[in-house]
Amino acid sequence: MSALLRGLTTFVWRWLDRVDLPLLAGLLAIMGLSLAVQASAAGGDGRAVIAQAVRFGVGLGALLLLTRLSPSTLRQWTPLAYVGGLVLLGLVFVFGSGRSADLWLDLGVFHLQPAELLKLGVPMMVAWFLHQARLPPGWTTLAISAAIIGLPVGLIILQPDLGTGLLVGASGVFAVFLAGIAWWRIGLFAGLGLAALPIGWQFLMPYQKDRILTFLDPESDPLGTGWNIIQSKIAIGSGGLTGKGWGQGTQAHLDFLPEHTTDFVFAVYAEEFGWLGVLLLLGLYLFVVLRSLWLAAQARDTYARLLAGALGLTFSIYVIVNAGMVAGFLPVVGVPMPLLSYGGTSAVSLLAGFGIVMAAGAHRRSWGG
Repeated sequence: MSALLRGLTTFVWRWLDRVDLPLLAGLLAIMGLSLAVQASAAGGDGRAVIAQAVRFGVGLGALLLLTRLSPSTLRQWTPLAYVGGLVLLGLVFVFGSGRSADLWLDLGVFHLQPAELLKLGVPMMVAWFLHQARLPPGWTTLAISAAIIGLPVGLIILQPDLGTGLLVGASGVFAVFLAGIAWWRIGLFAGLGLAALPIGWQFLMPYQKDRILTFLDPESDPLGTGWNIIQSKIAIGSGGLTGKGWGQGTQAHLDFLPEHTTDFVFAVYAEEFGWLGVLLLLGLYLFVVLRSLWLAAQARDTYARLLAGALGLTFSIYVIVNAGMVAGFLPVVGVPMPLLSYGGTSAVSLLAGFGIVMAAGAHRRSWGG
């Protein structure tokens, strides 16, 4: 028995030797809070909590498997992963089901959202290209990078899913940013982006324009387009310092707050756990991001460093955008709170991304020369 136990222990540690335990601990803490708030928000529906736990299990399995891959192996498979994501995204237009801004492929056993996979595929492809390019990037390199990013982003926006499209684009842009793009170029692109906003407004769908107008004045239609954000702000404010207690939130349980297990679950969390709970959650998110960036800095080659850094920064954008829209500081764009909101493909892709981050950190550069 003792020999079997020693053998099992050795096997487990061999599989965990490339797992960054501090980062894993932060992720597990966030997932634990997710299961707690989902159990409350779902109103006692244990099936939802079990389904979320299973998705986390699948995601952790993907994380563990990806830590076993060297960055060089992952780099070799990157073009295939990118093209495969584009093919799946194209199939959504033919076989996709669901709402117009939440399309998926029904594979029988589960629903697959290809756009979530491209949150990994796009920064992987940009990092793959920049790994071979001369850095810092010049105009030709930037143009090719823009094409790599723009093709999937354009397809996602055509679904239409502007929020996810912008996040996928951000994941690729972060890889370019970490490659050392000159600040004057960043300023130039930022200026061009601001100048293009009036033109972009003309191409927005009516419901997207309504979201922006509602953000500017939610009280203009309190029983219609402004309902979500008003109820969300009520939930956050009523939580106070310490919250109403687990399962005691009224906005979700009395059905005032829509999408209370997905996009607006952060409001449920704030109402039940208060500002102290919010600070704990945001502290965990900050730790995960900073730990990811630290691991990225340890990476052996340009590909791993750019990819791991881009994934860490993109994770922070998810948090900022969801918290901002739920609190009324940003327009509602349908972006879930990472690892807190109920969802399958999103959770699995995020955890898979952290597997890549850990793999990059495990294959560190030799500082001794």
